[in-house]
Amino acid sequence: MKHRAILGIALLFATASTLYAQTYKVLYSFGTTSGDPSEPYPPGMIAQSRGGYLFSTTDGGGFSKDGAAFRITTRGSLSVLHSFNGLDGNRSDSGLTLATDGQYYGATSAGGAYGYGTIFKMTQGGTITTLYSFPAGGADGGCPFAPPIQSQAGDFYGTTSGCGGWADPQGLSGSVYKITKYGEFTLLHTISAAEGTNPTGPLVQGTDYRFYGTAAFGGANGGGTIFRVSSAGNFQVLYSFDGTLGSNPLAGLIQANDGNFYGVTAWGGSGNAGVVFKMTLPGYAVTVLHTFDGTNGYPYGGLVQGSDGNLYGTTSATDDDNNPGGSVFRLSLAGDYAVLHTFQPWAIDGSAPESALMQHTNGILYGMTIVGGSTGKGTFFSLDEGLKPFVTYLPTYGRAGALVQILGQGFTSDSVVSFNGTPASSPAVVYPTYIRVFVPAGATSGPITVTTPSGTLTSNKVFIVHPN
Repeated sequence: MKHRAILGIALLFATASTLYAQTYKVLYSFGTTSGDPSEPYPPGMIAQSRGGYLFSTTDGGGFSKDGAAFRITTRGSLSVLHSFNGLDGNRSDSGLTLATDGQYYGATSAGGAYGYGTIFKMTQGGTITTLYSFPAGGADGGCPFAPPIQSQAGDFYGTTSGCGGWADPQGLSGSVYKITKYGEFTLLHTISAAEGTNPTGPLVQGTDYRFYGTAAFGGANGGGTIFRVSSAGNFQVLYSFDGTLGSNPLAGLIQANDGNFYGVTAWGGSGNAGVVFKMTLPGYAVTVLHTFDGTNGYPYGGLVQGSDGNLYGTTSATDDDNNPGGSVFRLSLAGDYAVLHTFQPWAIDGSAPESALMQHTNGILYGMTIVGGSTGKGTFFSLDEGLKPFVTYLPTYGRAGALVQILGQGFTSDSVVSFNGTPASSPAVVYPTYIRVFVPAGATSGPITVTTPSGTLTSNKVFIVHPN
């Protein structure tokens, strides 16, 4: 369990003033009921379902104490969907990815048939199918922390941390894999110490179809790397952190609407408490947008770009397991920084928010803390910053005639869907929160809009239309 020390609870509690504190709400304290989830370690990705619910997993809790998968409503009603039992994996730090087949895909960092973790899929009702158990010996890597992501082509891609111990150049340093929804596994690349060790954040598929990720340690300077890999396994290190511009990126990257990539490092920078960085395209130049200090730093969870264009994230703010704190922050793409909520040590509203935030299509941000709450086992919280409702979609890119699944709210049979101004014909409203539609001929890259009786909802990201 000591491998959690760097993911662990986090560094000197923040004293920065809190903005918009009245918008923060604890929706649920983990551990309230027997068999509850607990200790949602990073990356802890939260997925919005077709029906508007929120799904994720935790490292601890469940009836076997090996972790749990759960569903929670936006009002805070929680249901345990699955308790991991060791044989089907344990310590599901990953969280979940909603796929186009309506199922959720995730990983466990331990357990399974050989004890080195699993990749699984889960139905809406919580039925788990183990797609792959990592074998002993590390030939395929092992101990995956992040969930696999679904590519535009429909297959899934992910990383493993390698089970070799943090920053251990003699250990297994990690891998990149591809897997189908049927469990057909392909090892794409074994990551060497020179390329970076222990990738723990999820991959992201760029608009160029390639996959981008981070490794927490290793590389030319020992501070971790940013890398790119193709669907065929062609691997390239784009940047090695040396501490000056941050070090040890535990979270993955996001590609923002400006086309650039953004991420965080847990340490490094002038305050040695982490940074928010930008990697520009083309050229892969890395610059620092914000440097954290020891009173409010150490971001372990990834970023999310809100529907207002700003970046939102969390810090842990302490390296002392006995004194966890943390914050939620907002950062513009120009570097304007604000603390939105500050967590007190072991507080009733939670402490140590180390999982990535997500923005629901209702506009509200949701996240989790590892500890605190009424039971001390962490919380699930919301933060309403007054951001407008929007729509999002699966998959990320498409061509004319491709099927796109849209998530939102208020959809009716009269709703009109347009792709950058080009209307789509006959959208199928499956639920008031879910539409299926085909990309119309003549559509160009730009936002998707859905016009409902309540108004027009715009996608939070640009939909890329690739030529046939």
